[in-house]
Amino acid sequence: MLLREVGYARPESLEEALELLRTNDGARALAGGQTLVNVMKARAGSPDALIDLSRLDALKGIELAADGTLSIGAMVTYTELAESSEGRARPILGEVCAQIADVQVRNRGTIGGNICTNDPTNHLPPLLVALGAELTVAGADGQRVVSSTDFFLGVYMTAVGPGELLTKITVPAGRGDGFEAVTLGVEGTCIASAAASVNGSVRLALGCVDAVPVLLEPASTDADAVRAAVRGADLQPPADVHASSEYRTHLAEVLAVRAVESASNKQKG
Repeated sequence: MLLREVGYARPESLEEALELLRTNDGARALAGGQTLVNVMKARAGSPDALIDLSRLDALKGIELAADGTLSIGAMVTYTELAESSEGRARPILGEVCAQIADVQVRNRGTIGGNICTNDPTNHLPPLLVALGAELTVAGADGQRVVSSTDFFLGVYMTAVGPGELLTKITVPAGRGDGFEAVTLGVEGTCIASAAASVNGSVRLALGCVDAVPVLLEPASTDADAVRAAVRGADLQPPADVHASSEYRTHLAEVLAVRAVESASNKQKG
């Protein structure tokens, strides 16, 4: 289906982009377009204008600080993060990005687009929650930093408000991380997923079982402790054509144990 007529602008600076979003009701930011364009083709969404962020170099950098903190611009693509030398400081990020969809999508899709879409089947939201990431949001009143646990508000809903843009993702140093998922085919979206970080404490985030990633903190890396944490969360995931609620609950427990075990092994290594 062809797109309906829509306004289009390609700003040269972050300030210009924010001004365009602020002064154009119904405008949407266009990052990689891998989700938004398909939504528009299906007429499931119909913004009045697209603000193309492709020229905003300020949103494209990957920086590694001396203390191991990793800063990722919102317009960095999956491929760029997976192949960057800086990204290897927290290798799970590149490993997961390399699993997303196919080569064409990975070359165009952006980290910020994946996060701001907040489709419960996406790979990155639970991973960032498990890693304790912080997200920088810019607006007319300046910038603010939102923790990953507060950023995801509901299905397709985040803390990025009207006239605002996600500009940067900040990930603390660490190495003991794991991610496990059951997907629709080799390159499909997740039916259920689990991300874990074992760096002093245990952080476990479950995907596809609620509107937002479910953060758990098992008492230890022991499999029984992980299972107990998942069961104690009283999960009631949605059912669809791919999985019943009961099956998703079962997958969440299995994947959680695997993700924590993988994270623990990497931390020891």
